Amino acid sequence: MGQKVELACIIDDDKIYVNLVKKIIEIKKLSENLLIYKNGKEALDYFKEIMQNVTDEDKLPDIIFLDLNMPVMDGWEFLNEFIKIKNNLSKKITLYVVSSSIDPRDLERAKSFNLVTDYLIKPIELKKFEKIFDRTAA
Repeated sequence: MGQKVELACIIDDDKIYVNLVKKIIEIKKLSENLLIYKNGKEALDYFKEIMQNVTDEDKLPDIIFLDLNMPVMDGWEFLNEFIKIKNNLSKKITLYVVSSSIDPRDLERAKSFNLVTDYLIKPIELKKFEKIFDRTAA
């Protein structure tokens, strides 16, 4: 593994999953820093705040792992709102939908968003996770 991702972001309310991913990122040294949000609204509020100050763009993540089923603002609502502000962000952000849903309708719906790089089904295999970080850091 060469370069590391500077800042990764997990938007997910599943504490066990988040802790597992956090440990993997730490142990494998996949990212310098990590943002964690329990729902889409928390993350969206953060992004909107960063947009207020152009010099804070290094506080934007390089990669986002977005869950679909969350309280307050789910992944679908987040995608609908994020698509409105994404063009105002100068930093390229890679976004993966991560869900335990294997419903093909969810997969098709997620891929209908141009900003979604891929749809990943939980649990993510370690090798796949490392490849995603490698690709994003390159």
